Amino acid sequence: MSSATLMASLAVLISLVFATLASGAAGVRVELTRIHSGPGVTASQFVRDALRRDMLRHDARRLAASDDGMVSAPTRKNSLGGVGEYLMTLAIGTPPVSYPAIADTGSDLIWTQCAPCSDHQCFKQPTPLYNPASSTTFGVLPCGSPLSMCAVAPAPAGCSCPYNSYNYTYGTGWTAGVQGSETFTFGSSRADQTRVRGIAFGCSNASSDNFKGSSGLVGLGRGAVSLVSQLDAGRFSYCLTPFQDTSSTSTLLLGSSASLDGITGVGSTPFVASPATALDTFYYLNLKGISLGTMALSIPPDAFSLNADGSGGLIIDSGTTITMLVDAAYRQVRAAILSLVTLPTKDGSESELDLCFALPSPTSAPPDMPSMTLHFDGADMVLPPDSYMITYTENSLWCLMMGSRRDGEMSTLGNYQQQNMHILYDVGQETLSFAPTKCSML
Repeated sequence: MSSATLMASLAVLISLVFATLASGAAGVRVELTRIHSGPGVTASQFVRDALRRDMLRHDARRLAASDDGMVSAPTRKNSLGGVGEYLMTLAIGTPPVSYPAIADTGSDLIWTQCAPCSDHQCFKQPTPLYNPASSTTFGVLPCGSPLSMCAVAPAPAGCSCPYNSYNYTYGTGWTAGVQGSETFTFGSSRADQTRVRGIAFGCSNASSDNFKGSSGLVGLGRGAVSLVSQLDAGRFSYCLTPFQDTSSTSTLLLGSSASLDGITGVGSTPFVASPATALDTFYYLNLKGISLGTMALSIPPDAFSLNADGSGGLIIDSGTTITMLVDAAYRQVRAAILSLVTLPTKDGSESELDLCFALPSPTSAPPDMPSMTLHFDGADMVLPPDSYMITYTENSLWCLMMGSRRDGEMSTLGNYQQQNMHILYDVGQETLSFAPTKCSML
């Protein structure tokens, strides 16, 4: 396995293949293509940057679960953009202006940077700025609209009237502007394009630079202003090719195209509702236990419990790279792996991973390991070794792609653990379904 292969970024560019979602009869199929890391970036460096972004996302969520959801926007910028995220190409306005936007299951707001915007206010993006003054279908969203951020988010989230302005904070950045209404165009060619009127979105005139490679963001969360909710898609699914596979394409499906019919080994588990308004966007799951092979780990039964104040629990997130478990659970996973592996441990600080083993040489195959099973309410998700361990050929390391969080904090099922798994979010039925799938063949 070459180091170039391992350096593949988890960021992917989404190009729409067909779209008839507006008719309600069919859905949207989306091809996902990985964007590679820059020259000279090793696999361990890429994972290190992704983990730092994961930490920022988690810290913002922890703050959102406290202080009544009050999260203030950062005042400085950092350079960890474009790591572990997915880019979705769509078009906005009349005439349509195409732009790539991060697709994020952990947020709701749809937004793009808008002209005029100086270099000091906006980050550099790959496409021209959308100019609302040049579109015949743009309108300012009234504060009385049910899709206004003032209506769907608590006041501390950053909404003010009468201009329906917002300040939206993420774990890795922030954006601010005025909420508008616009026509969005889906489809990769004129023959299969679908235009949807009246989509509420954010017209941002100030943003941090943590969204490099994109021109904005599309929220796919559970809230009213997300793309899934506004299109009344009902469901969506994705299937991510293995992290080490840099040539195959992944797939995202929206609407009735999203289905696991005819697939064997499908498991389904209900979403868990969050009691905290500031966290309503997340897809919470009830994780009841973890096994490694036939070994059931001694994890406290309440380790992943969602508390009345919104703390704790476990979410599934497309924008987080690795799975983060509360310490009481992570310690058991770590100990179980140590009990099965006879290789010497080695410092993995270069990639900021906690548990790494030294391979005899860059070409050495790691030892055989059993599958890891995540026991959800009503369904088991089986992870093969390549979905919880990673090999770094550049420094002969074999590491656990999981990390720990303080007990009582939120745990996260990251996208590394979701590879080669077709995952269906049925927002109408409030269930998550999944099945092992060779995603490059979907």
